[in-house]
Amino acid sequence: MRSVQELLVRAGFDWFLLALIGMIVLAWLWPEGGLDYEPFSLSDVAGIGVSLIFFFYGLRLSPEKLRAGLGSWRLHLVVQASTFLIFPLLLIPLHGFFEGTSYEMLWLGTFYLAALPSTVSSSVVMVSIAGGNIPAAIFNASISSLVGVFITPLWMGLYLTAGSGDFDMGQVMGKLVLQVLVPVALGVVLHRYWGGFAERNRKQLRLSDQVIILLIVYTSFCESFARDMFSGYSIGNLLLLGLAMIGLFFLVYFIVNGISRVMGFSPADRITAIFCGSKKSLVHGTVMAKVLFPDADMVGLMLLPIMIYHALQLLASSVIAQSIARRAGINVQGE
Repeated sequence: MRSVQELLVRAGFDWFLLALIGMIVLAWLWPEGGLDYEPFSLSDVAGIGVSLIFFFYGLRLSPEKLRAGLGSWRLHLVVQASTFLIFPLLLIPLHGFFEGTSYEMLWLGTFYLAALPSTVSSSVVMVSIAGGNIPAAIFNASISSLVGVFITPLWMGLYLTAGSGDFDMGQVMGKLVLQVLVPVALGVVLHRYWGGFAERNRKQLRLSDQVIILLIVYTSFCESFARDMFSGYSIGNLLLLGLAMIGLFFLVYFIVNGISRVMGFSPADRITAIFCGSKKSLVHGTVMAKVLFPDADMVGLMLLPIMIYHALQLLASSVIAQSIARRAGINVQGE
């Protein structure tokens, strides 16, 4: 049991998740804090933070490492197809069951989760623990983050355009360019000068990212609670949502595992495919929600599925990675 706890800490299952829950509780108790504009707006600060997160992400991107990972194109194709095609296509047929009901917003939030890129840190950690192809994992997680900037809003535009008259794809893409693409590009350009600094201070930068995400979560849920966005949902609804999220994780996990076997992947490549292809990024989900959704009060509800999925994917993948490592005779204690 202790080894599972250590794996969860290494993957990011630590104080941050408790802090996320704390931000939601604080927003419920004190929504005014995220709505006040005096002496300054926390929401505006969070918006600036979005650009900072992507700037430092670009600063840590090594063009040399990305070029070195261009091989194994079949593996890359499976991972990216799982992330941006299999996930959304599994959710689309269910839309008809929720359309026009009080649960349609939860379906939209789950579809948003399905359209997000893969997470970087925990995917690489799990692949490393289970003895997978680490360079391919780093490559796929990094590329997924970049591709998601374009693919995620395209998927969401299918339903937000139909369901929200305020959604303007051109305006959204313009905000994405200014708040996401420009900072990433600037970071990549400056990598040769400041990339070493970013690598040496990775822990501190990750902490700053987490603080910004907590601020975004707090202000988003303040808007949602202030406008009673959660009034129609019970604890039972949230438990069912949790069951649906863990079911979605295992469904994609087994689909990707089956595809990998059919394509004759080596054990190391199959491990990389199943862990990178079944993960979703809470970081990108949080920061992109602030750009994508036209109504600030709906952001908290949109984030519920990805927050639940994030916690459950870490728990499930940690146990699976440890099991794979034990069967392969790999030391999972890191000794």
